[in-house]
Amino acid sequence: MSKIKKFISYGKQWINDADIQAVVDVLKSDYLTQGPKVKEFEDKICQYTGAKYCVAVANGTAALHLAVASLHIKKGSEGITTPNTFAASANCMLYNNLIPRFADIDPKTYNINPENILALVNKNTKLIIPVHFAGQPADMPSISKIAKEYKLYVIEDASHAIGSQYADGSNVGNCKYSDLTTFSFHPVKTITTGEGGAITTNSQEIYERLLMLRTHGITKDENKLSKNPGPWYYEMQELGFNYRLTDFQAALGISQLNRLNEFKQRRRDIIDRYNQSFKDIEWLKIPYESEGLNSCFHLYVLQFEFDKIGKSRKEVMKELSSYNIGTQVHYIPVNHLPYYNNYNVDSCPIDEDYYNKCLSIPLFPSMSDTDIDYVIENIISLGK
Repeated sequence: MSKIKKFISYGKQWINDADIQAVVDVLKSDYLTQGPKVKEFEDKICQYTGAKYCVAVANGTAALHLAVASLHIKKGSEGITTPNTFAASANCMLYNNLIPRFADIDPKTYNINPENILALVNKNTKLIIPVHFAGQPADMPSISKIAKEYKLYVIEDASHAIGSQYADGSNVGNCKYSDLTTFSFHPVKTITTGEGGAITTNSQEIYERLLMLRTHGITKDENKLSKNPGPWYYEMQELGFNYRLTDFQAALGISQLNRLNEFKQRRRDIIDRYNQSFKDIEWLKIPYESEGLNSCFHLYVLQFEFDKIGKSRKEVMKELSSYNIGTQVHYIPVNHLPYYNNYNVDSCPIDEDYYNKCLSIPLFPSMSDTDIDYVIENIISLGK
């Protein structure tokens, strides 16, 4: 197959005419922000996930920040998360004066291992943040059991996992196993609002706190004001943030959410073709999906035995890039990032072994069959 001219990135958005029109309609309306579309988007997320409440925010990191802040956990307490994630999953604890701990991953799923969570739980532990890596839900029944036994909060970082389902058939984000769930709508994610995020919860108390924290800690709710001299009056009752989402972003999110099932089916079709093509190659390990799950995969991560093909990961990435195929490493272990040298970070040898072998290859629903064949052919040729 001859070299293609376009670059195939590891992930990208799929915007159609309906998405564009949804944004244009808002741009022509009276509200660009703080209008009706944000609430409509939140309601649609609740309808999809099954959660009672949703708060849309500026991005996935803001969602994690506010989710932790809403719990009012004592300064200096510990929280447990995975090293196999983006830095925000741990940074959100630091933003709230908590100490992150890192529990090693399961060698099959690459998700946080509940047994390793349990080994870190102590009297200072107050929070668990499991990450549904690549879109595959973590073992939430086991994590929820640990949380209940030790009276810990749980925030599901579902930045990769909108559209995924647990083994019981319910949708990630329903907060059946957690206090809150967060999502990201960055362009490489399954649906996009440009930048954007959301938090779901089934607690009215947490929901109302999130609404206040999203907008500077300010409220105009007459039932919460200490006094009410007139319609102009508001009170800042907490130190909050400006983490609002705009109406035109919300409009794009509504339109994208309407296409989520289509996106999911196409992603799984691509993964099926990849798995069939790569499953018998001795120097590759294809992703594993736990029995009963129905994951909307955000990433397709291969593990390479680079020594068997006589090429380093850097050389493989450069070679594929020369053929206009984009790849990425998901992720550099958070506990190895230089900033975390300031903390007594936990050793996670399984994650370190995974990191040395992992490489994400293109996965996005607008890939053509020709694109898929081209990626497959060029990856297989690495071993020749």
